[in-house]
Amino acid sequence: MSTPIPTSIPEPNAESRALPGYRALLAVDAKDFTGLASIQHSAVSMVIPELVDRALTEAGLTELRDAKSFPANTGDGIVFGFDPGYLPFVVFPFLRVLDGLLGRHNGQYVTARLRLRASVHVGPLSEPDGNGTARNDTHRLLDSRPVKAILATPGTERATHLAAIVSDRVYEDVVLGGYTGLRPEHFIEVPATVPGKPFAQRAWLYIPSPSGHLLRNGIIAAIEEPEAAPDAGEDAARPAVPEAPPSQQPGAGHTQRVGQGNAVIGNVTGGISSNFGVPGTAQ
Repeated sequence: MSTPIPTSIPEPNAESRALPGYRALLAVDAKDFTGLASIQHSAVSMVIPELVDRALTEAGLTELRDAKSFPANTGDGIVFGFDPGYLPFVVFPFLRVLDGLLGRHNGQYVTARLRLRASVHVGPLSEPDGNGTARNDTHRLLDSRPVKAILATPGTERATHLAAIVSDRVYEDVVLGGYTGLRPEHFIEVPATVPGKPFAQRAWLYIPSPSGHLLRNGIIAAIEEPEAAPDAGEDAARPAVPEAPPSQQPGAGHTQRVGQGNAVIGNVTGGISSNFGVPGTAQ
């Protein structure tokens, strides 16, 4: 039975109402999807949920995998909600397992390479559709300049498979709160902005497999430089590395208790295969 169309739009702050429950979100998005040949679009749409489900399984999150809320295929990715209690496990080990799957796949295939970006966020969302500001912000984080710039940096093409961005709320509750297996030192504070959109938030980058180029030149330098041309090589001029802001120091900020979270992932280039580097299953 379809949900009835509301007859009126609520007026903000006109009266007190119950706060919707906090939900976590995971969204996955394909890098340069529009640049792929039309024949590849359907394969990309199918391979992303398969990859995410396998990573959830290998990370020991089968209950999360089987209990997705308001799942949706966006064409170039997927999005679904989950119980916020799983947030610490999505931050770690899920993101690292996903990076490992990509590395195994990319080590076997020359043309069918997958590179993803991910965002993790948390906030109140209405049921059953999962609509709300937190969901919008999850996608804005995924599309923000810092996480895109990492995968566009020369020299990362065959080493950096996944770039993840975590909202400040998740960082404070899950990382600074000590609930996940990653330490504050694994994250770098960045200003998350989206060109042409009224969006600007403090967020935190996590790169499971930084390339030698990123380690040599600095991740902050990479995201502050103009986006590099795709064919630029490792010998591109080395930019100056700015001093890390004080808020990047371990323990910076305060802790806020939040019940649930959001996560987004996405970026694919080249041909597509759904085998993810499993021996004996190459097509």
